Amino acid sequence: MLSFHEIIVRLLFAAALGAAIGVERDLHRRPAGIRTSMFVCMATALFTILSGELGHMWNDSGSTRIASNIVQGIGFLGAGAILKESGGLVGMTTAATIFVEAAIGMASGAGLYRVAGASTGIVIFGLVVLAWAAEKFNLKPRLLIFRVTTSNPENLSSEIQKLLESLHIPMLQFRVSMAGQYSTVEFEADVSHRQQRVIIDQLNRQGVITEVVPVVGLAG
Repeated sequence: MLSFHEIIVRLLFAAALGAAIGVERDLHRRPAGIRTSMFVCMATALFTILSGELGHMWNDSGSTRIASNIVQGIGFLGAGAILKESGGLVGMTTAATIFVEAAIGMASGAGLYRVAGASTGIVIFGLVVLAWAAEKFNLKPRLLIFRVTTSNPENLSSEIQKLLESLHIPMLQFRVSMAGQYSTVEFEADVSHRQQRVIIDQLNRQGVITEVVPVVGLAG
């Protein structure tokens, strides 16, 4: 049986690790910030502690059932963070972060402090350093809205479709609108920085104005 002091230490340790991950989420304005991350880690730590303590109290050798049910419950919580938006999925990183926070909380609840601490360090490294590298080297595609204004939309629409096909970029939405003598061709596409430059270079010319607007959503 664990002492009350040891239980509090494990809960506070789990809460601190969850809060550390949540700080990064809040700084980058992502879901599952400080409070959510702290509560996920602390709750899973508490469930893990209760699993062992109740097993000792009732001489139940199957006390790990509570711990196994944590994984299923966190799966539902993570699924709720994933949204379908503009033809793609957003919130995958948030869902994965919640899942690993639960594992960190379980490790803390079991008294595996070094394992929980090291895991938290790896998670923060992935969220900060790898995210920076992906942004720096343009590894992660971004969902962008392209608006192309011209006085001759017929040929331009066909040109855009052929250009995206040559770059193997799926077109998510395609709209053509009229405003006086000018027409605007608007489409959404998930592109890398290099692909964005190719599209702009190909479309920009005299009589054609190209605008690029990022789609604001929950990217991670």
